[in-house]
Amino acid sequence: MRAPRARTGNAGGTAAGGNARVSLACFVLAVGLSSCSPPANEASPLEQAEAAVSNVVFADAEVTSAVMGYWSRSCALCHAVGEGGAPRVGDAEAWRPRLVQGEALLLAHTIEGYNDMPPLGYCMACEHDDFRALIKFMVGSK
Repeated sequence: MRAPRARTGNAGGTAAGGNARVSLACFVLAVGLSSCSPPANEASPLEQAEAAVSNVVFADAEVTSAVMGYWSRSCALCHAVGEGGAPRVGDAEAWRPRLVQGEALLLAHTIEGYNDMPPLGYCMACEHDDFRALIKFMVGSK
């Protein structure tokens, strides 16, 4: 007479059958979760909205040779290398959170000073439209 087999505690049958079900469940879960986010090369709706804002803010500002002279004598001191946390020229990621706050607030911070940004950004000769053009240049708007 044979000795009875010990139960493994697997109510579903063999251990291999239980592992197959777990693997299938994990696969279905992984596929389901991967469809929740946009593909890596596609921007999310928030990123698309932020990009649209950066193309509209200061869009009509004119970057002239006089404005570029102001930039080289004042703005470049910090914005060329990111001194004091200043967003660097052309660094879209650094400028994005500032741009989504709107043109009025960004200009107010420029004129009044904000955190490490000195009032007028050391450009005592700059006018309102000059600041708009300087920001447009530094953001990299086309």
